[in-house]
Amino acid sequence: MSDERGEQLRRYHALHPRPEAVYDDLFVSSNPFFDPRDVVQVKYEMLRRVHHDEVPIAHAAARFGLSRPTFYEAQSAFLGGGLPALLPQRPGPRRAHKLTDEVMAFVDVAVSDDPSLRGPALAALIWQRFKVKVHPRSIERRLAQRRKRGRSLS
Repeated sequence: MSDERGEQLRRYHALHPRPEAVYDDLFVSSNPFFDPRDVVQVKYEMLRRVHHDEVPIAHAAARFGLSRPTFYEAQSAFLGGGLPALLPQRPGPRRAHKLTDEVMAFVDVAVSDDPSLRGPALAALIWQRFKVKVHPRSIERRLAQRRKRGRSLS
């Protein structure tokens, strides 16, 4: 995909996984506004077809190259947050879910007891104490963030 819009959709994770499966009239017309690659636009139009044009959910989902569960997810998201809620969320964890406050308090004590400790040794200590696998680089990044913010390690 070499066009700018396609690259933007890819960058924002808004690229429809199966644009070739979209066969709704709006998207197969020559109107350049309707882009079957734009999953946000496709989901919105699918919702509109069901709620405004009273197309059955299964038919609407098929016309837009999506599944019925995807329709229900999109409907719930839209009702809860409007059009912005149809934007795909960033993949992966939203926060450092393994480095909890309790784990970081343990790291603070360990580092204050032995300032020479680095990521690999801290990861081993965390595993021994909490049975949680944390990548050494994640620990180092968190410690650097805390130092940058001026938080004391003790």
